[in-house]
Amino acid sequence: MPQLNLVLLGPPGAGKGTQAVRLGKDFDLPYVATGNMLRDEVREETELGLKAKEYMERGDLVPDDLIIAMILKRLESPDTANGFILDGFPRTEAQAEALDQALAKLGRSLAAALLIDVSEEEVIRRLSGRRVCVKGQHNFHVENDPPKHSDRCDVDGSRLVVRADDRPEVVEHRLGQYHEKTEPLIEYYEKKGVLQRVDGDRDPEEVTDDIRATLATLAMEEEA
Repeated sequence: MPQLNLVLLGPPGAGKGTQAVRLGKDFDLPYVATGNMLRDEVREETELGLKAKEYMERGDLVPDDLIIAMILKRLESPDTANGFILDGFPRTEAQAEALDQALAKLGRSLAAALLIDVSEEEVIRRLSGRRVCVKGQHNFHVENDPPKHSDRCDVDGSRLVVRADDRPEVVEHRLGQYHEKTEPLIEYYEKKGVLQRVDGDRDPEEVTDDIRATLATLAMEEEA
């Protein structure tokens, strides 16, 4: 495939970040995670970060005008020439349309929108057990991937905390936002013929293998 331009879809806690990192290594593609980018802006107290903070702490989606300009600028960087992996964008149909228009101007299009489908019960279990370090944002899980010390990061030794948007009441709100605003993207990309569904309730290795097989099939179809 000339360009492997990918969008990852799925509810919060679906494992999109885990799969994006693996795919990035497999295919040498930049991983563009809007959540991480926004959290960096908040931590550094930039103008964008201050505006976004109030939305993120409530579990609301950051307004389109704040997020679109940041993402589109990123996609013009030289390291995205052979493709990219987008996680956390688009989250609404308006964002998806803006992405399509921007890619068209660059002479590009999406190769696939990968939907990692996970049940709501599994989402709650995963997010309630997630811990992140305050320094390097390394992720752990109290059941699936516990740190050696319950309150310290194995990588940099910094304190482990529950993210503000992983609090139970915020998780419930985030799921409501996902169902209302992001789930319509499934139909949007299905109509465009680029949606690929993956069962995300399984072990992460199985999910990765499934995605690799899907992309290999797409590559063969492209060459045919």
